[in-house]
Amino acid sequence: MGAVLRAWGRAFLSQWHGKMLMMSVVPFLLALGVWAVLLYFGLQPLIDYLHALFTEHNLFPTSTSWLRQVGLGTLTAVVPPLIAMLALLPLMILTALIFIGVVAMPMIGRHVGLRHYPQLEQRKGGTILGSAGVALGGMAVFIACWILTLPLYVFPPLAVLVQALLWGWLTTRVMVYDALADYASADERRQILAEHRWRLLVIGVVSGAAGALPGAIWLGGVMAVVFFPFLAAASIWLYVLIFIFTGLWFAYYCLDALARLRADASAMALAPQEITL
Repeated sequence: MGAVLRAWGRAFLSQWHGKMLMMSVVPFLLALGVWAVLLYFGLQPLIDYLHALFTEHNLFPTSTSWLRQVGLGTLTAVVPPLIAMLALLPLMILTALIFIGVVAMPMIGRHVGLRHYPQLEQRKGGTILGSAGVALGGMAVFIACWILTLPLYVFPPLAVLVQALLWGWLTTRVMVYDALADYASADERRQILAEHRWRLLVIGVVSGAAGALPGAIWLGGVMAVVFFPFLAAASIWLYVLIFIFTGLWFAYYCLDALARLRADASAMALAPQEITL
């Protein structure tokens, strides 16, 4: 695990580089602009739809009884708005992820590669379309699992744990592809994933625990509904910062693994020649 910790330390130091700090501004403003428009036009219709659904199926008495049994009776008046917010949360993650992938990850890869691994050949095994496909495919699975686990929010510690595991899987899937897109061939990327799968998952799960924090600030019940616009903006900003740090962590680890992989391959290629001589 030394390589994982070493990559974390280098990512932490790089996080405070001026270029990395400035890089967080553009994705945040883009995501904030998109969600300001979407929430202005779509939030109230979504809440009205959920309220009508609860009324039509007589779900308010059931939800009230259930919430009182678990000691969350204060949430009975804001059930539809809370469900709307929790349903929108994965879409905010998707927005932040897409903007980070398009705007930040290419710069992160170049920043880490040129400063610390200038000897690595860029074999261009990934593409923008490939990155988008990996991100969208992962997010489709992520959103489905997120919706299925929404009832766990009545038990906040369990909800945070599940979020961390989901984030661990998603960040590993997306960030490994983006971190190696410029430098590794497709075969090298698959080999690194196979040989370092568990270490990469550790990075993903630890990052997932940090990624669960924006969701945790939405567990404030009535106050979360009252301050929803501010919490949404804070969540997007936190997602951007977390994604950038996660991208740096994966970039340092993956490029170090790639450098070692190529060094081992070169050593193996030279070994038969030395025997022959």
